Amino acid sequence: MRRRLERLLGIAATEGNELVPLRNGDAIFPAMLEAVRSARHTIDMMTFVYWRGEIAREFAGALAERARDGIRVRLLLDGFGAKEIEQELLDEMDAAGVQVAWFRRPTRLSPLKQNHRCHRKALIVDESVAFTGGVGIAEEWCGDARNPGEWRDTHVQVRGPAVDGIAAAFAQNWAECHDTLYDEHDRFTGHEQPGRATVQVVRGSASFGWQDMQTLIRVVLTSAEHRFRLATAYFAPDVYFVDLLAATARRGVTVEILLPGPYTDQRACQLAGQQHYQTLLDAGVVIRQYQPTMLHTKIITVDGVASLIGSTNFNRRSMEHDEEVMLAVLDEDFTADLDGDFERDMERSEAMDASRWRRRPVGQRLRELAVAPVRRFL
Repeated sequence: MRRRLERLLGIAATEGNELVPLRNGDAIFPAMLEAVRSARHTIDMMTFVYWRGEIAREFAGALAERARDGIRVRLLLDGFGAKEIEQELLDEMDAAGVQVAWFRRPTRLSPLKQNHRCHRKALIVDESVAFTGGVGIAEEWCGDARNPGEWRDTHVQVRGPAVDGIAAAFAQNWAECHDTLYDEHDRFTGHEQPGRATVQVVRGSASFGWQDMQTLIRVVLTSAEHRFRLATAYFAPDVYFVDLLAATARRGVTVEILLPGPYTDQRACQLAGQQHYQTLLDAGVVIRQYQPTMLHTKIITVDGVASLIGSTNFNRRSMEHDEEVMLAVLDEDFTADLDGDFERDMERSEAMDASRWRRRPVGQRLRELAVAPVRRFL
C-alpha cells in the first residue's frame, strides 16, 4: 500500500513519526492550547471554522499573548467558514501583532472561486509539533460528546518528519493570501524520529479533474483485503465511489460506515447520501448512524494496519472542491487506537436495515430527490 500511494500520488512517505490521537474537545483543545502557550519561535494556524464562544476567546487570547512576547504568529481563516468570528477578537489579535489573513472572502471573488473553500485545519508550532483533523474553533467541539451540544470528533498530534507536510499545507494557502511566505523566525530545522509511524501527507486542492484526494481514497479502498471502516461527518459521494464501496463489500471485505444520525448540521448533505443507502446495503455494506450528538470525524481504517485522518469528508465537496489535508498512516498501534474509538462509537449507533430502508416513506424519498440538483456541491 505504501508503494502504491507513493507512486500513484507522487508524494514520499516519511518514517519515524509519533502520532497521538485526541478524542473530543476535552482532549483536543488543552493539547493545542498547551502547544501554543509553550511556543518559542513560530505559530502557524489555519482553520475553516472559527465561530463564537469561550473557546474562541481562549484561542485568540493565547495567540495574542504569544505574539506580544515576540513569537511570529500567523492565523489563516477561511473567508466563508470563519465569517462568524467576533470582531473584537480580530482587533485583539491585530493589536498584539498576530498576522491574520483571509482565504477567498466571498465578497471579493467570482462565483466560481467562492465555491472552492479552504477546509484544512492545521496548527504548527516551532516547526516541531503539528495538529490536524476535523475540529474547528467553536463551542460545538468542546466537551466529550456527552450530549447534543458536544460534537464527536478526533484530532491528531504529530511529531517527526510529517510535520513538514502539514506545514506545507499551511504554506500553500498562506502564499495565496499574503505577500511574505517566510521570514527570519523560520529556522527550517531538521526532525528527529520520535516514533514508528510511516506517514504520507496528502493535500487536496480545489481544481478540475481527478484530484489527489480521490486517488488516495481509491487506493485504500481497492487495497483493502479484510476490513474497511469509514467514519465521516458528510457522506455524499458520487456514483463512482458508491459503486466502489459496494464492489469492495461484494469481494468479501467487511465494509462498515458510521455516519451522523438525528443530529447533523447539514441535512441536505445527509439526504444526498441517503439516496445511495439501498445500493450499499444490498451489497452487504454495514451502515450505522451515530445517535448521541453530531458525528464530525473524518477517519478511515484499513485491515488494522493503515488509517487516514484529517479534514476530508466522504463527499464531493471534499474530494472535488475544497482545500483539504489528510494523513495516510501505516502504523498498527495508531490504527488500533482509531479502531477502538470506532467500535465504541458503533455501540452508540443504530444499524440501518436493508428491508426497512426499502420501505421508507414517500416523504423521505421525495426529500432525497429534492437535493439531487445540488448534490455535486455537497
